[in-house]
Parts: sequence; C-alpha cells; structure tokens
Amino acid sequence: MAITVGVPTETYPGERRVAVTPKACDVLKKLGIAVLVERGAGESAGFPDSQFETRGAQLASREAVFKESHILAMVRTLGANPKAGLDDLGLLRPGQILIGFGEPLTALTEAQELAERGVTCLAMELVPRITRAQSMDALSSMATVAGYRAVLLAATHLPKMFPMLMTAAGTITPAKVFILGAGVAGLQAIATAKRLGAVVSAYDVRAAVKEQVESVGAKFVVLDVGGGNAEGSGGYAKAMDEEFYRRQREAMTNVIREQDVVIATAAVPGRRAPILVTGAMVEAMAPGSVVVDIAAERGGNCELTRPGETVVHQGVTVLGPLNLPSSIPYDASLMYSSNVASFLKLIVKDGVLTLNREDEIIRESMVCHEGQIVNARINELLNQTPQLAGPKGTTA
Repeated sequence: MAITVGVPTETYPGERRVAVTPKACDVLKKLGIAVLVERGAGESAGFPDSQFETRGAQLASREAVFKESHILAMVRTLGANPKAGLDDLGLLRPGQILIGFGEPLTALTEAQELAERGVTCLAMELVPRITRAQSMDALSSMATVAGYRAVLLAATHLPKMFPMLMTAAGTITPAKVFILGAGVAGLQAIATAKRLGAVVSAYDVRAAVKEQVESVGAKFVVLDVGGGNAEGSGGYAKAMDEEFYRRQREAMTNVIREQDVVIATAAVPGRRAPILVTGAMVEAMAPGSVVVDIAAERGGNCELTRPGETVVHQGVTVLGPLNLPSSIPYDASLMYSSNVASFLKLIVKDGVLTLNREDEIIRESMVCHEGQIVNARINELLNQTPQLAGPKGTTA
C-alpha cells in the first residue's frame, strides 16, 4: 500500500500558502507517494484543483484527507494555528505523521496536545541548519520572501523614491535604508533595497556576517558595544543580556536618525524579539520616514510596533506586518513545498516510511512521537524528562 500524503486547506486567518504544490506532486510520485489534496487547498496561492489533478493528485474533502493520509503536510500545524487548528485535533489519529510549522518552542500546550493524540509531529522550524538539511530549511525560504516583501512595503509607504534620479527637474537623492539584522531576511532585504537604488547600510550583533553584508551591496555598521560572541547554535543570533542591548541602543541612535527607512529583522528562535529601536530613536527620524518591523510576530524590534497594525508616531510610519510570506503566496508555496518534498525524501525510501531517530535532522525536528514529547529543547522548556502523554501509535 502506497504512502499517502494529505494536503489540507490552511485555516489560519489570512494564510494563503499551500504545503504541496502541483510541481512537487511529480517529485513525490517518484518516491512512491500518493498525494491527496483537499479541494480548493491551492486556490489562494494560485494553484487551482485542475493543476493538481493533471499532476496525478487526488482531490477529496477535508475529513477524507485526514482520514486516509499517513502523512499530513501543512504550512501551519496546531501550534501555529491555535484557534482554528483545534478543529482538526479530533481528526488526527495515533501514528499519523504531521509535518509543518508549529511554533513548538513557544506553543508548549499545543505540542502536548498533539502528543496526547499519539501523533508524530515534525516541526519545519526545528530543522537544523546543517549542510545536509539546506534543501529542507523552510525558515530560510520564508525569511527570503519576508525580507523581499518588507522592502516593497517600505518603498510603498515612503514619500520618496528609492533610487537617485537625474532629471531635467533636478537630481533626486537616493533613499537611505538601514537593515537591522543580517540573517536570511536581512540579507534579502539588503539585496532588494540595493536593486531599487537605495543607499543601504546594515548592522548585526554577529561581526562574522560583515562580509556577507558587503557582498550584497551594503555598508556594515560597526557599533562598539562589546558583548563577545553573539552567535549561537545553527548560525542564529543568540539572546544577549539587557546591558548589552542598552549599550547597543545608545550607539544606534545616531545611525538611525540619518535613515529614511529602517527594516528590523532581528529575532532569536523561541524568544521574544529584542527591543532595538526605541521610541526616542523613532522620534529622531525625519517625518515621513518608515520603520518596517519584520520581527512583529515575536513582539517586534521597535518599541512602538503593534503587531498587525500601522502606527504613525510624530510623522514616522511604523509597520508591524504579520505573516509576510503569505502576501506572496505563489512563490512562497513553491519554496515551502520544495522544502517539504526534500524532507519527505528523507523519511520515505522506496515507498516505505522510515523514521530514523538517530538521524540528526529527524531527531532535532521531531516534537512528539508515540505519545511522548521527545524533543530535548522542548522538554527542557517544559522542565521535564520524556514521559508518557497519551496513546501509543505506529508510524505507518
């Protein structure tokens, strides 16, 4: 019997992505995987049902997708969809595998609920940043989309043009754009702002990213704030103490006051985003300036950010956008689907489902299995050792 991957319609408000695209169906077919798609699941992303059928996928109701699938591929599982996701909890069964974003380092209650259902949950945001897992790195894929989109939002709200223009009516000076955080989102924001013609500078607590910043066309701003090594595991920035952030904010004020646009991207996985841009810094910016806070979903890097809202403070516009990848659902779905397909290649061999928990990728991304929370990081947060949380199940 072939392994079946089910693709439900996303139910999180405003979520337009789909976890598996028609193109990925070809890849899964070669793995011996059958694809079952809820009717209309891809329409919001630009993939009508007919495209799935052309690629050999079967269409079904939501209930049938959950009932007949060995593996469920989603963009947002329960932890990342805490309200509407509860409606699906009763459709899950012991032994079923759930793959998707699930906010497992913060949505601890939801992780426990999945464990109690006997589900094996694999969280895409926990895939380790190692060379072998690059093709599965959905966080980087979605950060790329977010960084690009953030610059477009800034360009739309700024009452100036980004590039320098020499016209018969005079010379238009280029906009000055400052990127806070040089992770994947930050680097994509730099590249996009540069392509639009802005003068771009960037800062990151990790001095090691200076060459990367300069390679995509920005000036790396050096702030003498001390603090030692600010790079944590997996290449992410690590959380620093409040004294470090205080010195950082003081040094950054003079830099920010000269900018037309500030795009803040600094986030630490599983933690609240650090406040890097104070209200006083925003007040020092010229009226008409724009702050785009990509970290709004983690509380925001700007003191004035209101997640999901636009705030105008003393003439400066502060944007707190949520779920930016969903605003470009077609390409975001293509990228995410490719990550999911690569993950499925790891766990399905010759049509047989194999969960090798000695494999670092599987071990680190697995949240719960056979009724237990098995992820070491999550158990540390729960301050417990692995213990029975519900009924046991099989993996296939």
